[in-house]
Amino acid sequence: MSDLIHCITNPISMMMCANAILSLGARPIMAEHPLEVSEITETAGALLINLGNISDTRMEAMKISFSKALEKVFPVVIDAVGVACSELRRSFILSLISSTPRSDKQILLIKGNYSEIIALLNPDYKGNGVDAGSEVTKDMATEHAIMLSRKLDAIVLASGATDIITDGEKTYLVNNGNPQLGKITGTGCMLGAICATFFAGVKDRGGALFAAVRACEHMGIAGELAYEAVSSINAGKVGSGSFYTALFDEISLLDDKTISERRKVEKL
Repeated sequence: MSDLIHCITNPISMMMCANAILSLGARPIMAEHPLEVSEITETAGALLINLGNISDTRMEAMKISFSKALEKVFPVVIDAVGVACSELRRSFILSLISSTPRSDKQILLIKGNYSEIIALLNPDYKGNGVDAGSEVTKDMATEHAIMLSRKLDAIVLASGATDIITDGEKTYLVNNGNPQLGKITGTGCMLGAICATFFAGVKDRGGALFAAVRACEHMGIAGELAYEAVSSINAGKVGSGSFYTALFDEISLLDDKTISERRKVEKL
């Protein structure tokens, strides 16, 4: 039976995350009621916590599910959506991570755009909305991602035009993708769901670091192929709706050979 991926995420991207997981051959469940999430998390292969459109109910459910995942020692992805513009979200995620002791074998990924990763490390940094600030460079994001990884003892993924993945010692840059990915809502949340799917069954941090790189490659290359497919049909024009449909096609159809041919990965 395929792995169950428990997602506590926002309603804006819930269907997109579920479809991304299904496209990869896993099974999503989007339970968020505090009275049922412990039972559901216990049966999962990985947990995704997404702070978008936060609510009291989801915050309570996240605490319960996170504790259960740590107890069972299976992978957790925390998508720090909006922490650059919301002190509530920033304080919540930092408190959540520090509130429960973790096993040395626990796999934890902290994901966010460049601004969100900087905000988790620098309390004085403020962003405008949930998008990364244009003033944040790749080098700035890389430096902060490495420092945050060491501080929180977690793998960190800073997503952007170049995705930065680090465990504090090894750092990879994934340069696949297409700007059209930023023109439909939920693609960042989908990347978090893909990470959680690739993490299911991973037992060590080295494997998790590689899985996060694979997730970024998969999403980025799917975006490239979707853009090319729609552009070829529509005489160079790419609309958001047709791109959205093509993206799910490419996520589900992407194979290892194509990934090998198209990957653009650097190791620092």
